Amino acid sequence: MVTFLPSRPGRLADVPSFDRGIGGAESNVACVLAAAGHTTRWISRVGADGFGDHLVEAIGGYGVDVSHVRRDPARPTGVYFRTAGDRATDAHEVAYYRAGSAASAMTAANLDLEAVRAGRVLHLSGITPALSADCLTLIRELTAPHPARPLISFDVNYRPALWRDTHGPEILLDLARGADIVFVGEDEAEEAWGVTGDPSHIREALPEPKMLVVKQGAGGAVAFCEPAGSRTASHSRSRGQSYRVAQPLPRAVVPQGGTGGRDGTPSAPGRADTPRPATTAPALEVDVVATTGAGDAFAAGFLSATLRDLPLRDRLRHGHLMAAAALTTPGDLAPPPPRPLADRLVALDDTAWGKLRLGPGWTQADEDERAEKEARTP
Repeated sequence: MVTFLPSRPGRLADVPSFDRGIGGAESNVACVLAAAGHTTRWISRVGADGFGDHLVEAIGGYGVDVSHVRRDPARPTGVYFRTAGDRATDAHEVAYYRAGSAASAMTAANLDLEAVRAGRVLHLSGITPALSADCLTLIRELTAPHPARPLISFDVNYRPALWRDTHGPEILLDLARGADIVFVGEDEAEEAWGVTGDPSHIREALPEPKMLVVKQGAGGAVAFCEPAGSRTASHSRSRGQSYRVAQPLPRAVVPQGGTGGRDGTPSAPGRADTPRPATTAPALEVDVVATTGAGDAFAAGFLSATLRDLPLRDRLRHGHLMAAAALTTPGDLAPPPPRPLADRLVALDDTAWGKLRLGPGWTQADEDERAEKEARTP
């Protein structure tokens, strides 16, 4: 969708003008991954209008394959307006205009599912199923067992304003249970499901995914990874069943594809059939310019490192670095750090990692250093 960013802080009622940009959790992840050197494809539907033209051209400009985006002559491209405040605060306002949009009409019949499933990783978010009943059916189709199913990544992205259905939290929980990698914030888990306290409580509510990444804001992130052999062999419910979440939920099994390894699936160290302990990575100290897009950037960094089959701690650190790139720039999308710089920072010991402080322009450090060396060369 097209995003309208305020020209200055203030209530939507008071802001006199807005700057146009691109928005969307999935497209943000695709753009960051493409900028980081990965081959990515974004599949959606946009209107046959100027805003649709802008989205396709802007996202394609990041190097993302947009050849499978469909144009809908009968429905407009979705738009939204937001204030300059932090989304996590009460002062933040968002006005969505997505009802009846082209994207809300996505179905398994009007998308090329072969193209959707062609990648090594398929990244989905909890925003899409909130758009319409058709979108919910589509996401359920994509998270269901299928012979051609790739590794499924799912960012919960709970947006109460989009859910007219009061069962939104239960629907998101059900979809997350069908994914391989799940990203969720502690604040989201509390607001949507009433799960509070230690991140292990969120894992108790979501035991099925091969990997669960709990984002703790400035506190860092925790990843739970468990070999498939350690899961319960019984399946106690059908997909689509809803739960009211007031306490840890009953275990259930969702069939998963892949056994781990260099196809991007999280590997099980030693291939043991015992649960792997949680892995943590502290967040970095960052001079924040704007928070929008940081969660999507974190997911992109983690997935980038997953595609490279890096250790779990390094995946979390790459997520933090991508998030830091977004936090130190004003827009939704930021140039990622060059891979050599990111790898060098990720390899720091815990003490050096804890001393890092990143501010605006830090992602260009390698380029600045190279330019300085070239200037010194006779």
